[in-house]
Amino acid sequence: MNIHICFTEPVVLSQEKPFLRTQKNSYSPELGISQTEDPSPLPNTVMGSELTCEDRSPSPSIPTSVHALRPADIKVVAAMGDSLTAANGVGAAQNNLLGVLTQYRGLSWSIGGDENLTTITTLPNILREFNPSLTGYSLGKGSANSLRSFLNQAVPGAKSDDMVTQAHALIKRMKADSRIDFQNDWKIITVFIGGNDICAHCSDTRYYSPDNIVKYIREGLDILHNEVPRALVNLVELLDIIPLRRLHQDPTLGCPTCMLCRCVLKPNDGSHEFQKLQEFNQAYQLVNSGRYDTHDNFTVVIQPFFRNVFLPVLEDGRPDRSYFSPDCFHLSQKAHTLMARALWNNLIFLIIVISQHLISQKGFPMEPLGNKTDSEDFTAGVPLKCPEKLSPYLRTYHNSNYTYNTPPPTPPPTTLRCCCIWASRLRPGDFKVVASLGDSLTAGLGAKAENLLQLLDEERGVAWSIGGDDTLETVTTLPNILKKFNPNVFGFSKGKSKRPNGLNMAVTGAKASNIPAQVRDLITALKDMDFEKDWKLVTLFIGGNDLCQYCHDRVSCTFSCSYVHQQHFHDCVCDRNICPCFLKPRENSPEINEMKKVNRDLQMETERLVYGGRYDGRQDFAVVLQPFFENSAVAMVEDGTPDLTFFSVDCFHFSERGHAEMAIALWNNMLEPVGSKQNYNNFTYDRSKIHCPTKEHPFIFTQINSVSGADCPTDTIPAWAAAVLAVGGLIIGWIITWIIFYYRERKNRKRNKSTEMNGTKF
Repeated sequence: MNIHICFTEPVVLSQEKPFLRTQKNSYSPELGISQTEDPSPLPNTVMGSELTCEDRSPSPSIPTSVHALRPADIKVVAAMGDSLTAANGVGAAQNNLLGVLTQYRGLSWSIGGDENLTTITTLPNILREFNPSLTGYSLGKGSANSLRSFLNQAVPGAKSDDMVTQAHALIKRMKADSRIDFQNDWKIITVFIGGNDICAHCSDTRYYSPDNIVKYIREGLDILHNEVPRALVNLVELLDIIPLRRLHQDPTLGCPTCMLCRCVLKPNDGSHEFQKLQEFNQAYQLVNSGRYDTHDNFTVVIQPFFRNVFLPVLEDGRPDRSYFSPDCFHLSQKAHTLMARALWNNLIFLIIVISQHLISQKGFPMEPLGNKTDSEDFTAGVPLKCPEKLSPYLRTYHNSNYTYNTPPPTPPPTTLRCCCIWASRLRPGDFKVVASLGDSLTAGLGAKAENLLQLLDEERGVAWSIGGDDTLETVTTLPNILKKFNPNVFGFSKGKSKRPNGLNMAVTGAKASNIPAQVRDLITALKDMDFEKDWKLVTLFIGGNDLCQYCHDRVSCTFSCSYVHQQHFHDCVCDRNICPCFLKPRENSPEINEMKKVNRDLQMETERLVYGGRYDGRQDFAVVLQPFFENSAVAMVEDGTPDLTFFSVDCFHFSERGHAEMAIALWNNMLEPVGSKQNYNNFTYDRSKIHCPTKEHPFIFTQINSVSGADCPTDTIPAWAAAVLAVGGLIIGWIITWIIFYYRERKNRKRNKSTEMNGTKF
């Protein structure tokens, strides 16, 4: 055997690389091995970066607050997301379309750890300049399940509803790895999701609505918040993929147009679909990090640098494909380099306190509150910045000294200097939050049903007291009316879904005994908002199921216990038929006469409950009885038979047209003084019958302001007290007259197809 011995200069082992060199742990361009190699003094100017920070030291002692973290304090990196974090196609040649299927996780901008910063720019490679013992980053190629992917749990094709699964998988890996001190190590977790939701939006606009995406992301973040100690979460806003259309609209670039998502590529510029896509993209910029600032060892920071993307172009003005993988949709290593730099710079810049979604929902100023970058120009050279000497921390909401660039919303007037500025002086535009409690009539059950199979669909977006679909011109609901006074009102439900959907807490089949549980759910949801200061309009509509089942259980369904319910009692349902207590007895029978008496007693009992002084002790809370159903006229068609277009296919629940009429009646009742409210609803189609507040009395009427010249009570309520106006719409009179008329006509008539719109001019 021939042995060749090479004498070289002594090598000093470092803390980062305390092992002897072999072929596998030394970088070789020929072999394409990307593992820890000695840093090159000359960085690759395209893929690598130079960090000039002099102070790279950790905190003198391990920080106890996430708001006092230095870069060197980070011990663990992790990531959740889709193919843009899995790095599909990042290292693929431009002519290798199949290369997009390869996941180059070691090159991923937020979690890759191949080579080092001088040759590959990623967030972990930047952080390793401060802490060489950093762990959690992914290496090489592979799926989320491979060992080398480590804490990169992104999955190609993932959508926002996969965040819960990824969060659980990430936590499991962190707890199982001996290199991680789960309780004590500080972690950075980057979450980047939503592109695939937009690509699927046009195929199911309800499921992939911004509201649903918010819910799914929150569910994932809630798991991290509850289970992962010592973590700073980067929530990266959705990539604005609309500019990518240009790549596929220029045939000279040779981009495979079938690879870009159809919902982005198909709509024509300026079309209604294209405008909806842009609105969806803007509405996605949504999560308020204050939700996760409940303790000092966890926070969520919004990183908005993808809010405005400038597509790179060549000298001839055509888009530059070199920033994209072969499918012209995923990003190349050049783009990942710039993304990593932008993420790092945002980590050490001052914070933007609120997202665009909350701006649009709550009336916050539109200008950013700090210096955090909200755009990405692929053509600009983005240098790596260093932490400030006086404040060398990773930026969070708490450690950023920010001020509003525009004035905050105008506070309620204080010129009266008495409690009359509270619930009795509320104008429609003062309401910031709408909510509702009730049963299937508030859940919008069957509102758009054309057949019995659709009857179980809960069309909450058109529900009379809480729906927020479209605008008042096309969908008449109470929130859409309020939007005319305050476009930033929020809490309304949208589309078709079960709970949760906005602050619509109604449950199909609910009785009065179920209202306390709905109230608890509502209060929990309201605490995620400005619970103490926002004025809230809550509509309670309940009692139909109690009356419909009264004949089966007279003890449990008495009208006194229907509203007290301090104890749990058994369900009244003994018969699954629709309202058997009204429909089965003969007309003028003793059973029907008894039910009429029960209905009248319920009216009187409820009025005593509301106006008996029980809720008069606070000036930031009022309950108002809206009696528009007390003596409702039955809508008839020309031949004298009931007009079934107001009802769904079961002739029991309301159709969308019926919901529109209820919304108008409720709104008009709110503008009428207590004692003079219209106690009937004339269900005739008239767009102009919606009323407006008067100059003499621009307020929503309550019992206090309905009395002319009422003095202000002497007691005062602190400014931090919760503000609520509860409006109770009662089921009074309509059950007896309408159900009997409509339900018995079902066998004799076919349901009319109404072509009239459900909107209202205002």
